[in-house]
Amino acid sequence: MGHGEAALRRLTERVRGAAAGGEQLDIRGGGTKAFYAEAPRGEPLSLAELAGVSSYEPSELVVTARAGTPLVELEALLADAGQCLPFEPPRFAPGGTVGGMVAAGLTGPARAYVGSLRDFLLGATLIDGRGEVLHFGGEVMKNVAGYDVSRVLAGSWGILGVICEVSIKVLPRTAATATLVFACDETQALAQLEAWSAQALPLRASSWGENRLAVRLAGAESAVRAALDRLGGSVLEAETAAALWQALRDHADPFFQPTDAELAEGSCLWRLSVPPRTAPLALAGRQWIEWGGAQRWWRTSMPAARVREIAAAAGGHATLVRAADKTAGAFARPSAAVLTLNRRLKLAFDPALVFNGGRLFPDL
Repeated sequence: MGHGEAALRRLTERVRGAAAGGEQLDIRGGGTKAFYAEAPRGEPLSLAELAGVSSYEPSELVVTARAGTPLVELEALLADAGQCLPFEPPRFAPGGTVGGMVAAGLTGPARAYVGSLRDFLLGATLIDGRGEVLHFGGEVMKNVAGYDVSRVLAGSWGILGVICEVSIKVLPRTAATATLVFACDETQALAQLEAWSAQALPLRASSWGENRLAVRLAGAESAVRAALDRLGGSVLEAETAAALWQALRDHADPFFQPTDAELAEGSCLWRLSVPPRTAPLALAGRQWIEWGGAQRWWRTSMPAARVREIAAAAGGHATLVRAADKTAGAFARPSAAVLTLNRRLKLAFDPALVFNGGRLFPDL
């Protein structure tokens, strides 16, 4: 029996024991996203031994990796072959894993231009709440059997089961990249991003904060060069540009990490998802905008109910990412019908309520 098979057997036995004993388990990867969503509950279930890349064929643009595989190792392997995870999963801190990446379902700066993590997830292996090993999807897009189930796992925060292995579509790294910066206010930035979205431009990321708009261009050298000539602005030095996008992707900038003192004073970090054409929002505090205007990060001490009211009025929703008090709920409460569907899905996969209770919503 191989190392991966032995680790899988031990995990299934642990899950069966927990189900039989009425125990709750907290599925753990690298623990880098413990601050996100609701607080973890239950006994830790580490996936550290379930690591390693199962298969990788660069010519097929598909990699299959076990859940405990360090994300940094997977990205290094892809980089050696001139490929990447185009959705740029946030890493937040060292130690993140492939399973945690999928369970969180988060996507970095390129989201509006290349798609989300869910769009690149081809298949998955899962241990359900009965201790059974289930396989969904495959290693090619044409294998659609169970494909929707694989996609449901992205952003499920582990409430459906233990993600053991995933197959992901990868892409070649772009031949050329450049970053342009423009001095402008929020209204001007949103109008400019909307105008550019209707044009054939090799846009790959956008960022606005403190009256500075930055856009990343990526693609063929000729396309990037033509866009540079067409858009104007100032070209950011390569190392400075890389640091900007990494800070945005991994929340390395202090904007995204309120200090304990700031949290105690009521400062919170919110993520608002709204239609990209949404006008400036009537919130007080500091803001960082990306995804062409569709994702708006706010540092504010305004009441949670008011933040969510403003987001909903704009046709979006708000997630409380960092706060000293999350009693208002990390995620916006869905409608009764959607919550009922979530409960049914949870019970179908985890009838004994073993996994990650309350990570999405306190009563789920």
